Amino acid sequence: MNHNSKPYVAPIDPYRPFQNNTYYSHMGYSFNDSLGAGLPLFNSHDYSHHSKRRVHPGNPSPIHGYSIHSPFIRKGGEILPHDRLPEQGMLPKKAYEAIHNDIALDGSPQLNLATFVTTWMEPTANQLYTEAFDKNLIDKDEYPKTAEIEERCIRILADLWHAPHPHTTMGVSTTGSSESCMLGGLALKRRWQNERKKQGKPIDRPNIVFSSAVQVVWKKFANYWDIEPRYVNISPDCPYLDPKGVLSSVDENTIGVVTTLGVTYTGLYEPVEQIAKCLDELQSRTGLNIPIHVDAASGGFIAPFLQPEIIWDFQIERVKSINVSGHKYGLVYPGIGWIIWREAEDLPEDLIFHVSYLGGNMSTFALSFTRPSAQVLLQYYNFLRLGKEGYYEIQKYTQSVALFLSNAIQKIEHFELLTDGSHLPVLAWRLKEGHSSHWNLYDLSRTLRTFGWQVPAYPLPPDMENVTIMRVVVRTEFSMELAQVFLMNLIESITYLDSMDRPVSNETKHHIAFKKGTPFSHPFVRT
Repeated sequence: MNHNSKPYVAPIDPYRPFQNNTYYSHMGYSFNDSLGAGLPLFNSHDYSHHSKRRVHPGNPSPIHGYSIHSPFIRKGGEILPHDRLPEQGMLPKKAYEAIHNDIALDGSPQLNLATFVTTWMEPTANQLYTEAFDKNLIDKDEYPKTAEIEERCIRILADLWHAPHPHTTMGVSTTGSSESCMLGGLALKRRWQNERKKQGKPIDRPNIVFSSAVQVVWKKFANYWDIEPRYVNISPDCPYLDPKGVLSSVDENTIGVVTTLGVTYTGLYEPVEQIAKCLDELQSRTGLNIPIHVDAASGGFIAPFLQPEIIWDFQIERVKSINVSGHKYGLVYPGIGWIIWREAEDLPEDLIFHVSYLGGNMSTFALSFTRPSAQVLLQYYNFLRLGKEGYYEIQKYTQSVALFLSNAIQKIEHFELLTDGSHLPVLAWRLKEGHSSHWNLYDLSRTLRTFGWQVPAYPLPPDMENVTIMRVVVRTEFSMELAQVFLMNLIESITYLDSMDRPVSNETKHHIAFKKGTPFSHPFVRT
C-alpha cells in the first residue's frame, strides 16, 4: 500500500462536471444519475439521421419491422452448423438472431471485475465510432487528417510522460499493449545488437530481466525472439521487482530491464526510480549501460493524474520507452495501445520500413498493418473531452470506489487485504489461515458468478504460488452504487459458503478459464 498517496477523498460522480442534460436530451439520450453515467435510450427515430443505420457499439440494434425472436423466420428442426460453412446463406435478420442469441449467454461487461478493459463510452463517442470504423489506419495518404490525429496523440503522450523533445520523438499506436511491448522489446534487442557489433562482440546470447509477476506478453516476447528471460521472483516482503534482484540478474548480455507500472496480479507500481538508481551505480562501477522499458499498460493513464509525485517516466534518463493501453484507463473501447520512445534515436532506424504502395511513401514500424482508425479517434476524443482536469476527476472517482471497497473488505474477518487501490484502482485479498476447511476463493468466485459478478481467483507467481488471491479491478463504469451491490452479494456468498457442513468441492484449485464451449475468458489474456 502506498502510504504517501493523497488522502482519501469522498466519492464524487466523475461525469457530473461534464454532463449537460439539455444537450443530451435533444440528442435522444438521458442520464441515469443513480449509476453516475450516461446511457442512451434508443427507439426507431433515434436512427433516422443515420443513412447507413450503423449500430452503436454496446447498444441495442436498430433493426425494425420484425421480432428477432420470431418463429416465422426459422425452418422446423433446423440446426445451424458450428464448424463448417452452411450450404446456403440466410436472411440478415436470421443471421443476426443466431449470433445475438449466442452472445446473450456471455457475462455482463459491467459486472466483469476481472478485466482492465473499458466497457462504456459516452453516446457522442459511440457516434464518432460509427463514423470511423471503416477507415483503415494504415492508409495515411487517403486519410491524412486521421493520420494527423494519431500524431497529435503521440505528441500528447510524449508531453504527458515528460519526453525531452515531445514534438520530435518517435511513437506509434498499436492494437493494444501486447503489440507495444513487442515493439519496445525489439527496439531494446536491436540497440543492444548494434552496440555489440560496434564493439566486435557476439550477439548470440541476449537476455532480458523482469519480475516473476510480469504480464505474460513479456514471456511471449522472450520466447518468440529467442531471448533468455531472467526472472526476479517476488516475495511477501517485496511483491514486485526487487532492485537488488535486478542487480544480481543483469550482465553484459542484458538488453534491458522491464518494470511494470501496475502489476497485473495486484495493481502495485514497481519502483522504477529506485531500480534506475541501482543501474546508474552499476554503470559507474562496471560501464554497463542497461536501459529500462516501463510497461505502463494500466498505470500510464493513472500515475500522471493521481500520483504526479512518483518519478517513473522519461524524467528518468535510463527509461527509453513506455507503453500504455488506451483501452484500459485511457478510457477507450478495445483495442488501442501506444508506445513512445524517449528520443527519436532510441528507436533504431533499421526497424522502420518505408512503403510506396499506399499512395505515398509511408513509414511503418508497427507489427500489424491493416486496422481500424476508430479507437485512435476515440483516444483523441477523450483527450479533448476531458483534458487533464477531467482525467484527474474520473481517475480520482474510480480510486475512491476502490478505496471504499478495500476499506469494507478488510473488515470482513475471512480476508487479509494485500493491496487497497492506492496505486492502481485495483484491490486484492487472500483468505486468512484457518478461515474454513469447507471452501476457498475459487468456490467464492464461482458463487459470485450466480449473481453475475466475474471476480478472478488465482495463485501468485513462483515462490508465492501457494498463495491464492482474489482481485477486483475498478473501472470508470463501476459506480459507487454498484460497489455497494457487489459488497452485499459478496457477503451473501460468504454466508452461503459458511453454511455448508461439508467441503464445497474436492478440488482445492479450480480455475475459471475459457474452455471450448464455455463463454468464460482468463483474466490475464491482454488484448
